[in-house]
Parts: sequence; C-alpha cells; structure tokens
Amino acid sequence: MTDRHGKVVEVQLAPVTEAIRALVTSLELGPEQLDFVASNTESLDEAALDADARPRVVMAGDRVVGFLMYEAPADDDEATIYRFMIDRASQGKGYGKAALRKVLDEISGLGHVRHVSICYEPENEGARHLYRAAGFVEEGLDEDGEMIADLVLPTQTVDP
Repeated sequence: MTDRHGKVVEVQLAPVTEAIRALVTSLELGPEQLDFVASNTESLDEAALDADARPRVVMAGDRVVGFLMYEAPADDDEATIYRFMIDRASQGKGYGKAALRKVLDEISGLGHVRHVSICYEPENEGARHLYRAAGFVEEGLDEDGEMIADLVLPTQTVDP
C-alpha cells in the first residue's frame, strides 16, 4: 500500500492486549472529529462484554497509530466494522487506507463472510471518501442517522 506521495505504507493489525490497552485509549481524534466515533475506552469496555467483538490495534512498525473493531459472527455472512480511527498525529499518511485493506483481508480470510457493512456520520467526508475508494456503496441512513455502506467481498474459489 502506498500513500498519496507514493511512499510505501506498512501497517499491521493486532489484538488489543492489556499491555497495549493504555496506548490504544490514549489515541486522539482531531477536535472536529470527536462526534464521529465512540471513544476507544468505551469501545474496549464494550468488547469485553461482546463475544463477537474483534478489537484490533493498528500498528505502524512499533507505533500504535489507530484502532478498529468489527464483528463477524460465525452464523452470519455479514461482518460489521463499527469502530475505526487513526490518531490525529498519524492522519494523512495512508495508515487509514492501509488498515482498512488489512481488516478487509482479515475478514475475507474468515471464509464465511460475503459482505461487510460500515456506518459513519454523513458529514464525515474523510470517512465517506475512504470507504467509497475501497468499494463501499452507500445504502442510506440507519435509525440513528448514520450512513450505512456495504461492500460485497469477492467470492473465493476453492480448487477441487
């Protein structure tokens, strides 16, 4: 994955461990973004109560640059990414695009998921642009006024 200047951007996703939790909860959004996503503390507390939640830290080398969370229940062909943020100091460097590609690869690798949905505030143009560029198609607003977008994953073929 490359950033807008052609520089290679490498990120890894990893489970959130107790050792790294404080770094995840210290990540910050810009002031204009605070209403767009729940805090990472709230998200991790929610994950502790939800067996389907899969919280992931976004790492660039040994630096924590973001956080995301999704669910992909084994009895459903849909995964939902419901938290996604890159720290304000790391935005604009291609980490969001690279992390989105990584999580979509992870979800696709589960084998049972056929499409991925994501929700975001309609006025969040950065999110809209990122998700649209990845192939998500807006479907309309949900009951909370958030935009729902869906991505159909390519079908995986199995060699006989």
